[in-house]
Amino acid sequence: MTPASRRARALGLALLALSAAALAAEPGAPAATAPETSLSATGYWYAMRDQPDFGVGVAALNRGPLHLEARYNYEARDSGSLFVGWKFAAGDEVTFEVTPMIGGLFGAARGVVPGFEASVAYREVDFYIEAEYVRDLDDSSASYYYAWSELGWRPLPWLRVGLAGQRTRTIDNGRDLQRGVFGQVTVGKATLGAYAFNPDAGSRYAIVALGVQF
Repeated sequence: MTPASRRARALGLALLALSAAALAAEPGAPAATAPETSLSATGYWYAMRDQPDFGVGVAALNRGPLHLEARYNYEARDSGSLFVGWKFAAGDEVTFEVTPMIGGLFGAARGVVPGFEASVAYREVDFYIEAEYVRDLDDSSASYYYAWSELGWRPLPWLRVGLAGQRTRTIDNGRDLQRGVFGQVTVGKATLGAYAFNPDAGSRYAIVALGVQF
């Protein structure tokens, strides 16, 4: 290749690079964006009548559709769990979200925990559920289904009230399904909630929750 040919080729490559840079800099050109990231942490204090009080902790990291979650005292006392999931979302006026997950339980109890979290919302009304199957690795007869659900109404942007239910092994009061009511107040990034379960029975108890989201 002659020197003139090499110079012509170099000039052509330079023009091609400048054209690509100009196209990327055009206002209408799409730009790559990093996935949206959010972090949340919530603490629950169970105020019991006929057994010791205890706390529950939940923390979650979302990066785009990727969902990572850590829990303590959630599926069983003195036990922690870790989950990974993938969120699918759709809808405009009526919105849907579902996050299939798989996790592991360790500590006083050990197990494999497949499950999901899902929600649907229409204007001021929403429904949320999280359900899972705890496969106990030490005693298969101790395996069980767990669920927490909320039917909420938001009369004001900062206020949410509704009905709640849960099926859990962390509370031993002879009831397979715990039923209750709740109220939540949101101020900035913080949400304070109060739940009253089995309010009509001697097995009644209350939960106070405080969560923050970034």
